[in-house]
Amino acid sequence: MAMTDSTGSTWRYRWAHRQNDRRHRAFRAADEAWRRRDEELRRLRTLAGSFHGSAEAAAGLPMELGPGEVVLWTLPAAQLVEVRHTAVLPAPELTVEVEPPMPRPRRPEGVRIVDAGLAVLTNRRLVLLGGRGRRDWAYGRMTGLSHDPAAPVTLIQVLDRRRTSGLLLPTGAVADFRFKLTLAFADAIEQRAAVVAQLDELIEEHTAERPVRPAVLTPAQARFSGRVPGGRRTVAVAAAIALIVPALLFESDPPVRPGSERAAAATPAATATATPSPLNPVVGVVDTPSQKPRHARATPTVGPSRTARPVVDRRCGAPANPYGYDFCGGQRIRRPARGVCDWFDCVQGFWSGKGWLVQCRDGTVSLTGGERDACAGHRGFRRTIWT
Repeated sequence: MAMTDSTGSTWRYRWAHRQNDRRHRAFRAADEAWRRRDEELRRLRTLAGSFHGSAEAAAGLPMELGPGEVVLWTLPAAQLVEVRHTAVLPAPELTVEVEPPMPRPRRPEGVRIVDAGLAVLTNRRLVLLGGRGRRDWAYGRMTGLSHDPAAPVTLIQVLDRRRTSGLLLPTGAVADFRFKLTLAFADAIEQRAAVVAQLDELIEEHTAERPVRPAVLTPAQARFSGRVPGGRRTVAVAAAIALIVPALLFESDPPVRPGSERAAAATPAATATATPSPLNPVVGVVDTPSQKPRHARATPTVGPSRTARPVVDRRCGAPANPYGYDFCGGQRIRRPARGVCDWFDCVQGFWSGKGWLVQCRDGTVSLTGGERDACAGHRGFRRTIWT
């Protein structure tokens, strides 16, 4: 037997069930994404503290280590690439990229493969032991470093080499290689502590952003808009139409009834009443200089002041919400309020996004602004939501 409220209706219970199910699914997706990122951050933090290498790891390698040099990591099946048209690369940085996008296994245009072999990462240099010889990139002479976000290619510029070169790696080893190269470069300039501090700060910020389990909604909290297909959006549109249409009708010309022109033409014109001739005054009037001249310039009449227009809620089409989010402009929203999905139609897995708040072409909102696949599966990006 279906449960009913005091009015004998079941729509409130159906509304509560739908809302609780949607909020619970959104929470589970956000919590799973939060846990994955938390595990990756803590793994990188542990690696940053234990990544030291050893001189014994160079046993069997056709290369000699310098004084104090140790092998940190080796990777087979690496390919040496060179750039045909050299460009200035950005300076090496110590920025840690957590969960970078998975690059596609392709070679960018303008890059050619010249050799292949074993990549060796030490605390002093990056070495490729290839079939045609050895290629070294010393950290102390490194002037440029660029990781291609769409391809598994890392390009390096050094002082003693005119042509830009680098490595093309297997797709699954790209993220690990780039993080360990950052640690090795930090060791060379004695800035390992800066990388560790950056990871600690990221872990602290991520811990504070853990999703909170939503409260359970009861049938008593159901609004009347829940009965209308489309919910609050349909009610808001209907209210806007109810306000706009009467205003347009009021400003438009009144309709003319059929036959009114014939009726007006058939009506005889009113006979003008004869105006009695003015009587001559008994007392003569003498013109005084105080009288205005006949052709005096008319004083311009000041028109009535414009009535101040009522202040309109600044949303530019965004749904009503207590957070002040709109489509007009302002600042991007990277950390939206926890109750944003109660006022906007959020996508599945909304809290797993890593960008800013945007609206997709199907009307849903997503936290993927600035990402390459923003609003994927929702007909693409439409516009940014501001605050």
